[in-house]
Amino acid sequence: MIENNISVLIGKKRTTVAEVAKIAKLKYSTVDNLYRDKTKGIEFETMNKLCFALDCKTGDLFTYVPD
Repeated sequence: MIENNISVLIGKKRTTVAEVAKIAKLKYSTVDNLYRDKTKGIEFETMNKLCFALDCKTGDLFTYVPD
């Protein structure tokens, strides 16, 4: 199973979904759905923008946990 760490990263940065969306130039709803773990997938371009906004690597966004 892949665990979504985006809400953890946003919390560690002490920022908001709105601020991340603004910096990443993404729609608020896109970041909010990822934050609330309501998505089934993510595009590479979105991951790239999130990594820029959160100053992290792609491996920081998600973690693999064996079922």
